[in-house]
Amino acid sequence: MDYSRYKTFNLTRRGPDDSVLDIQMKAQNGKLPTAGHDGHWELCEIWRDVSADDSVRCAVLRGEGMGFSGGGDLALVQDMASDFAVRTRVWKEARDLVYNVINCDKPIVSAMHGPAVGAGLVAGLLADISIAAKSAKIVDGHTRLGVAAGDHAAIVWPLLCGMAKAKYYLMLCEPVSGEEAERIGLVSLAVDDDQLLPKAYEVADKLASGSQTAIRWTKYSLNNWLRQAGPAFDTSLALEFMGFGGPDVHEGVASLRERRAPKF
Repeated sequence: MDYSRYKTFNLTRRGPDDSVLDIQMKAQNGKLPTAGHDGHWELCEIWRDVSADDSVRCAVLRGEGMGFSGGGDLALVQDMASDFAVRTRVWKEARDLVYNVINCDKPIVSAMHGPAVGAGLVAGLLADISIAAKSAKIVDGHTRLGVAAGDHAAIVWPLLCGMAKAKYYLMLCEPVSGEEAERIGLVSLAVDDDQLLPKAYEVADKLASGSQTAIRWTKYSLNNWLRQAGPAFDTSLALEFMGFGGPDVHEGVASLRERRAPKF
């Protein structure tokens, strides 16, 4: 498998027989990983390769720098808002990202620290085992931007933490600490910050050492709960991208650039 085409990840091997693929999303300017045109496509596409690579038994997804992910960069968001061709391309990538993670037959472990937003958060919360540092700050930032909470929210938040909590955090765009995320069931585990990677690697090594048919078939069966929610997800994603063609997203982008509250 040729992983050299991926430019926005640091990719290394570790674990039993180098069977764990460590995927680190690169930080931009030493701060946070953000998904631009290339990064968004790569985050969508890599799960196809993980699934097809017989030498991989488990993947670990983590961020570089100050946090796990900072979401889509504002240049990409602006292009989506102003260019129909870009908007339709990114809509397809956003759809494929969710379904590629769900349908990847290898188990995925996420290790989230600092801010966890946007496309990275999609894979982080859809991972089979999601581990957050207690101080992590999980935010679905869509309504703050002026678009519906599409991406992954409708397909998995109600299942993980219940409809009442999902509506509260998604509609109000409230942050969730890693500790609170574990309490409400949004993530599998929350650990002290210095234990995040050791715990993620420990879990990944156990998954890589176990019966691959048993683990993969268990994942496939359980993910039928997510596949059943496909129509809700497809609707949310369509409405999100309809919002990118509306007026509110321009105010959302402007307010983020100017570091002020939006005035919708």
